[in-house]
Amino acid sequence: MNVSHPKMKVLIVEDEPKIAQILVDFLTLEGFDTQVLHDGLNAVETIKQGNIDFVILDLMLPYKNGLTICKEVRQFSSIPLLMLTARVEEIDRLIGLEVGADDYVCKPFSAREVVARVKTILRRVDAAPQTNEDEIAYKHLLINIQRFKCSVSSIEVDLTPVEFRLLHTMLKRPGVVHSRDSLMQVCYIDDRVVSSRTIDSHIKNLRSKLTLNNTQVNLLQSIYGVGYKFE
Repeated sequence: MNVSHPKMKVLIVEDEPKIAQILVDFLTLEGFDTQVLHDGLNAVETIKQGNIDFVILDLMLPYKNGLTICKEVRQFSSIPLLMLTARVEEIDRLIGLEVGADDYVCKPFSAREVVARVKTILRRVDAAPQTNEDEIAYKHLLINIQRFKCSVSSIEVDLTPVEFRLLHTMLKRPGVVHSRDSLMQVCYIDDRVVSSRTIDSHIKNLRSKLTLNNTQVNLLQSIYGVGYKFE
């Protein structure tokens, strides 16, 4: 994927015209095509039309906010999505990521930083795991969903059901940060109450199993105060 291809279109959903225009100017200089919406009313329908390659989405929008739009989009599309927010509380950041945003940038921001994030996310999409209905392959890892099998550098490792669900969840979207709360919801489908330390313990065991004889690069990264991601 050539991230500066002129036919690659970025949809900017931003209600502040000056900010939207700055993003248009910088993205255009980098070879992107752009489209702007100044409210959230028709954002989902615009993405459904299928001619958008990337979405820059403000959190606070007239008519329909960014979180709602993101949730609706993730029901039918995995299109790369960067969220903009002036609300810097940690919970807003977590919610934004949990509903499916690939990353977020806090206002005020540098337009160059936003363009750099767009390029980074697109490169990440390019390097996304190869998948079919049964398997996910990523770097030296391979999991078979139907057979409940995992191998590291062609060596099979035994995972518990919780470890397998953790791995499957994070491998589907490498580079995306998963909060402990969201991982708990994935791992314990019977709605039992567990502490975040329980997830930390599972992650520690999983990381150990995926790093055979300390010869593999550690792909499972801790994000302080937030959660975990595969990189």
